[in-house]
Parts: sequence; C-alpha cells; structure tokens
Amino acid sequence: MFESTTIIAFDQHAASVVAAVLLPGQRTPAVHALSADLPTIGRFVDRLAADHTVRCCYEAGPCGFELQRFLAARHVPCEVIAPALIPRRPGARVKTDRRDAGQLAVLYRARALTPIHIPTDQEEAARDLLRCREDIRADLLRARHRLSHFLLRHGRRFTGTKRAWTKRHADWLQAQRWPLPALEQTHRAYVRAVDEAVGRLHAVDQELRDLLTIEPLQSRVERLRCFRGIDDLTALTLAAELGDPRRFPTAPSLMAFTGLIPSEYSSGTKRVQGAITKTGNAHLRRVLVEAAWQYRHHAFLGPSLRQRQRGAPPAVIDHAWHAQRRLHRRYRRLAARGKPKQLIVTAIARELTGFLWAALTH
Repeated sequence: MFESTTIIAFDQHAASVVAAVLLPGQRTPAVHALSADLPTIGRFVDRLAADHTVRCCYEAGPCGFELQRFLAARHVPCEVIAPALIPRRPGARVKTDRRDAGQLAVLYRARALTPIHIPTDQEEAARDLLRCREDIRADLLRARHRLSHFLLRHGRRFTGTKRAWTKRHADWLQAQRWPLPALEQTHRAYVRAVDEAVGRLHAVDQELRDLLTIEPLQSRVERLRCFRGIDDLTALTLAAELGDPRRFPTAPSLMAFTGLIPSEYSSGTKRVQGAITKTGNAHLRRVLVEAAWQYRHHAFLGPSLRQRQRGAPPAVIDHAWHAQRRLHRRYRRLAARGKPKQLIVTAIARELTGFLWAALTH
C-alpha cells in the first residue's frame, strides 16, 4: 500500500519546517523548505493530495500534536513517530534537517518506524495539568529547602515536633525575628515563596479533582483506584498518561512501555539481564513505583480503600484483592532472599502493571 502512496515526512521546528516528498516509484525524496504556520503546510499537502494518495509523518518533539490534528481534520493520514525507535546508521556523522526529513520518508515507506499514540484533547489537557502539578511540587520543595538552609545558616532550628511544615512549624516561622532589616526581608521573601507554592498546589489539586468525572478518564479512574496505593490523583495520572489501554495487546507490552522490564544483553548460549530499561513514559513509571511501596504491608482493606472501591465493578474489586495478596507474598519472598528494597519494589511495580492492564482491558 505504501509503495503506491506519496509519502510526506516533516522535520518540524518552531520557526521552520522541512518537508521530504517521496513519490511512488522513486527512491530519492524531494526536499522543500516551508514556513512553520499550519495554513502554509496545509496548502502544500493539498497540492500533492490533488494528484496522489498522500500519507504524512513527522518525528515527535516539542511542537506537540497540532500538526497531526490539523492534517487529520483535513482527512489526511498523519502519524507521529517515536524518536527513540528510529533506526540510526552507526557511521552517520552528518545531521541536518534535510537529511532527517529525507531519511524519515524512506524509512516510513519501508515501514521501519513506530508511531506513537495520539491522546485526545481531554487526555492531553489532563496530562498537562498533572505535569504542571509535578512542576509546582518541585518548586515547593526547592522553596522549602531554601528557607530551611537560610534558617540553618543562622542557627535557627525547629524542635517543637519531629515533622516540619506543620501548623506549629508555620507558627514558628511567622514568629521569627531578625536583628537586621536585610535578614528580616530575606526571611519574609522565602516564607512568601513557600506560601505561594502551597496555594498554587492546592488550586491545581482542586482543578484535577474536577477532571475525575470527565470521560474517557472517569471509567478508567474508577477501576484504577480500586488498587492499593492508587488514590484519585495517582489513578488520574495513570489514566491520562496511559491513554486507551486496549492499544497494548498484552501485559508485557505495557510493562515495556513503562520501562520496567529488565534490559538484556544475550548472545549464543549466554543470557545476561541488567537493570530496567527506563524507556517509555517516565511519569507512569514513577507513580507505579510509588504505588508499589504499599504492597510491602500485609493485605488489608482499610476505610479509605473501601471508599474508593464503592460503586466499582465487583470483578475489579476481586482482582485488586488478589493483587494485594499476590504482590505482598512476592515482596516477602524476595526480601527473604536478601534482595535490596528498591529492586523488590521495582519488581512489584512491574507485576502491578500487569494487574492494572487486566483490570482496564477485561
């Protein structure tokens, strides 16, 4: 099918686009420089589509999915290619936009490229807000560290409770007085930065909870939060980052997508497995590992988990209980063999991924 189709491969940047056109029967693509605005690209594709059947592709990058959605709205097939899975020649030492676009067109016709999943507008909006929350949490952590280090440099240590950043700790911060105006101003600026980050985090959390009742995320979240260690926001992160789980034919394919499978360097009769690959979606991998820490405890159905499971399909609840029992037993077996906790939790996260895939697809 691709041999009789005109292939258009784009090398897209913020200010420029290079299009490589590979006509049927040709082996060398023709390269064209275009401006980055979508109407210009649309007119270019329309001229070619008037005489040929056209398929487009481009490499995933910081420009997102706007070009794909623009072409799809004009009924032009367009796929976004996974950059890490594009074949590279070991001896190639010259890289230009024209070469990249031409090579992409040739590889696309040969079906040697792997397209990625295009999220819906709702899924992408939820994912962006979740990643914004991660950035705000990182800002809050840095602001707290700056304030703590400033106080420590001047011999101020909070000893009222074992934990910091509580209400008593906040009252203690407000009660601090300084002998010099410059120190007083520094203290106020650091405290204000922490308070602003906390306020931003609370506002985003409220916006995210409003997304829990929006399809297609709602049905996935209802199933995911039946599992131990997966609350509302974690379930929303998994649902938004994962997309449609039916695009993964098997549980191991989803495990590979999260980067939780071991790397392997085998040849002949020798088989060597190393650390996990850490490829694919890093946000999914992080929340799965965080959830996996809960399975070091005995299987237990607490009040908060009962509340999250209310109204969920009984089959999913039974599946989640089976996951609790199995994963805790696996944790104990690996711990008895002297395995490090981080390695055990990674293995638990990989197996938990399989349980989640089954709950979402069956």
